[in-house]
Amino acid sequence: MSTETNPQAEPEHIAISKSKGIEVDWVDGTHSSLPLELLRRECPCATCTGAHGTPPQKWEPDTNPLRVYQAKLKMESVEAVGNYAIRIFWSDGHNAGIYSYNHLRALSQGATS
Repeated sequence: MSTETNPQAEPEHIAISKSKGIEVDWVDGTHSSLPLELLRRECPCATCTGAHGTPPQKWEPDTNPLRVYQAKLKMESVEAVGNYAIRIFWSDGHNAGIYSYNHLRALSQGATS
C-alpha cells in the first residue's frame, strides 16, 4: 500500500461528527460529505475487502423489521495515521480500517456536495 497522496487528496480541513460522518475541505477547493454508512460500508481493511483471499465481509445495516432495538452506528473516535490517513473506531467494535486521504477522496467522488 502506497502512502503517497495524490495532490488532489490533500485535506485542508477535516470536520468529524461522530453521529453523522466526515466533512472534508480539500486543498483544491472541493468539499466532500462522507456519511457514516458510506464510510463503514467502504472500510478498506483486509477483512472488509477480502484482501487475504477470503470473501469480502462488507458491512450492511441490519434491516430486520422484527428487531426490537438496534444501536445506531457511530464513530467512537478517530485518530490520525501519519500525514496520510485516519483510523476510525466504530461503535460496532470494528477498527481495522485505515482510511487514506486517497481513499476518502475516491469515496467522495460519488458523495461530493
